[in-house]
Amino acid sequence: MKYSVIIPVYNRPDEVAELLASLVARDGGDVEVIVVEDGSTVPCREQCEAARTAGLDVRYYAKPNEGRSIARNYGMERATGDYMVFFDSDCVVPPAYFPRLDAALAATPLDCYGGPDAAHDSFSDTQKAINYTMTAFLTTGGIRGGKVRLEKFVPRTFNMGFSHRVYERVGGFREMFSEDIDMSTRIRLAGFTIGYIDDPVWHKRRVDLAKFWRQVHVFGMSRITLRLLYPDSLKLVHTLPALALAVGVALVVLGIVVSPWYLLALGLYALGIFIGALAATRSLRVALLALPAAAIQIGGYGSGFIKAWFTKILLGRGRDVQQEIEMRRGR
Repeated sequence: MKYSVIIPVYNRPDEVAELLASLVARDGGDVEVIVVEDGSTVPCREQCEAARTAGLDVRYYAKPNEGRSIARNYGMERATGDYMVFFDSDCVVPPAYFPRLDAALAATPLDCYGGPDAAHDSFSDTQKAINYTMTAFLTTGGIRGGKVRLEKFVPRTFNMGFSHRVYERVGGFREMFSEDIDMSTRIRLAGFTIGYIDDPVWHKRRVDLAKFWRQVHVFGMSRITLRLLYPDSLKLVHTLPALALAVGVALVVLGIVVSPWYLLALGLYALGIFIGALAATRSLRVALLALPAAAIQIGGYGSGFIKAWFTKILLGRGRDVQQEIEMRRGR
């Protein structure tokens, strides 16, 4: 099977160089790589040329800035593979990724697959802590590929692929936040098979906690956008960060005003995160950093969810609401 790897990039030449180097060093797989420069002011053309010189079948395209979804669609229009595979530019691919993917798809053919992400040993402690909180059951319910999860796995574009037949039927990505969840939903509704393949990539994610806050805050808001598009898509697990944020604030207030015993539940929860991170990473520093990362994960996502729910659902305000409804109708 031939794979078309599609990588949208915006001002991240160093990250792209690492991703391409990992693809050069892969163990096997019939792979073409399509890099789409989405209006970057710091291009990665030289990095693509270096990878081509090293033997990678890579094509580089530069276009005006229109967003990562449009960049992915631009790449898909030029893909020749049987299967299109998507990585974020801040990912690194393990050497055996494609042989494992070949074996998994041969054993269980799928129209669309998704896989997990993980932290590489070379990542910073902050990146490892963020990776833990984004994948741990106690913080996300394991919905991003954990062994135990509260929701059926949904492929995401840091590690996702689907057949050319899917693209011909469903079309490209929409330019919106959580566009990969929207795409996975459209693929499922079209009747295609979707599955989880335990073939991880190394994902750097955000390099500091401030950027992590902005990212998860947008994730929380985009869950309401998805609710507008697909009314049945909102599950209990998606509301848990908002509920946890509200309960956490209430416990802090009661702990200050009434009795410190109200803080015990928060302490036990933090202890659970610390022990889980310590067991998973075997690093005391990462386990300690996992505590503020978890607070940001829950607080950022929960506040974004509550903000969007209040303005878009409760008040029906925001100029995007009608656009989202029209998008659902295919206008």
